[in-house]
Amino acid sequence: MAEANLYAAVGGYFGRPNEPGLTGVFRRTAGDGAWQHVLGHEAFTVAVHPVDSSLVLAGTSDGVWRSTDAGKTFARTDFPDPVQIWSIAPSPADARVLFAGGSPVAVYRSEDAGEHWKRLPAPALPDRAKMPFACRVMRFAPHPRNPGEVFAALEVNGVMRSSDGGESWQDCSADLVRWAEREPRLRSKIVSDTEHEGMLDAHAIAASPADPDGVVLAVRMGLFRSADRGAHWQDMQVGRFSPFTYARDIRVAPSDPNTLYACLSVAAASTDGALFRSDDLGNTWARFDKVQPHGTLMSVALHRNDAKQVYVAARYGEVFGTRDGGESWAPMPLPPSVKDVYALACG
Repeated sequence: MAEANLYAAVGGYFGRPNEPGLTGVFRRTAGDGAWQHVLGHEAFTVAVHPVDSSLVLAGTSDGVWRSTDAGKTFARTDFPDPVQIWSIAPSPADARVLFAGGSPVAVYRSEDAGEHWKRLPAPALPDRAKMPFACRVMRFAPHPRNPGEVFAALEVNGVMRSSDGGESWQDCSADLVRWAEREPRLRSKIVSDTEHEGMLDAHAIAASPADPDGVVLAVRMGLFRSADRGAHWQDMQVGRFSPFTYARDIRVAPSDPNTLYACLSVAAASTDGALFRSDDLGNTWARFDKVQPHGTLMSVALHRNDAKQVYVAARYGEVFGTRDGGESWAPMPLPPSVKDVYALACG
């Protein structure tokens, strides 16, 4: 069995700013051991480099931090701004090229595996919702074959797309708004000024080599797919298979591009959720986990070289993992004093 490390990114929830608790990056071996608190800065994402697993990058409240020793120690990269970083993604065409997404919305690019970074021109997008927190770039989905094309999911402003490696961006959210206007069940207004909020509340986006021109989007109201570069979106109707439709994470299995994993829950702050898997690019879904989380499922981590290893994290510090393809699951709880888990990585 291929051994690996797990990494959890822990931040604070904007609705409980004064609640005490640990934040930062935590590390442990996937098979055994205890969690170690390896970085103290509030963290919103963590990523293992796809080629060199000793390289681990963390998006924090102070830009991107980087480890060259498999997460044992971290140092701040040559990052231009002291901003929150919510997403980090490598280019499929060149693993030395990485994108990072910030809050307020900003895009950064590294061409040396994360050691140095450059801020790219600001995306010129319409403001579609006024929120009590700054909009953030939650996830990138680079095109599997075209190195210049990349999508980004925005919380809370829908989706944007670049065709020139992040130098410029186009808005891909008009049809998401139309869905909310046409379908009362897709309207959701909690803390913004619009009932389009739920459809614009984008948490993750993914592209598969098995469907290179399509992208799958995880939003508050479910899972949606575009086959025309974000001009139109199709409701994947995940509610036919799951009692939960609040979608927080969507991932393509490294071992099989037809296999997708989705974290589905009740709401952003809930006490239930489930990990669902599709073996046919999202046409059908079935529950994959055999656990009972007590918080919203936030992130799923997949082992790059061992398809049987799958790990999932819930908001309030619960982590579960399987090393036998879902037959059995083991709890791996983070320390009880952690605040909110945002991301989990394996490598």
